Amino acid sequence: MTGKFVISAIVMFIMTFALSFIVHGLLLHNDYMQMLSWMRKPEDTHSLMPWMFLAHALFSIAFVWIYLQGRQDKPWLAQGIRYGIAIAVLAIAPVYLIYHVVTPVPLGVAFKQIAFDSIRVVLMGIALAWIYRGAAISHG
Repeated sequence: MTGKFVISAIVMFIMTFALSFIVHGLLLHNDYMQMLSWMRKPEDTHSLMPWMFLAHALFSIAFVWIYLQGRQDKPWLAQGIRYGIAIAVLAIAPVYLIYHVVTPVPLGVAFKQIAFDSIRVVLMGIALAWIYRGAAISHG
């Protein structure tokens, strides 16, 4: 693990945590308040926050590691956008569609979650590609 990897993972952790707060704590807040009869109340989640930190840390580390495995000598911006879209298709859309099937999350809310979190991971992909722009690519 290089210093750049650690820094990148920390930057991605900050981005995913902050952008997730914007998405789920602000943009989807009213939608979630309509579902409080079966969701945890916000004040009940405070004691569970270490699990939230762990989830974001694991996502951040994997996000950087996977990017580095497939990184190519191509323009960084397009590469970051493609990577963010790939992660959205792999990890964001399926999760929220499954939530819709197994929990009473309304389909409209699931679509909002998919849209907002897809934007989140595309922005993260762009930032990560920018961090690694111009860096030598190891093949082996």
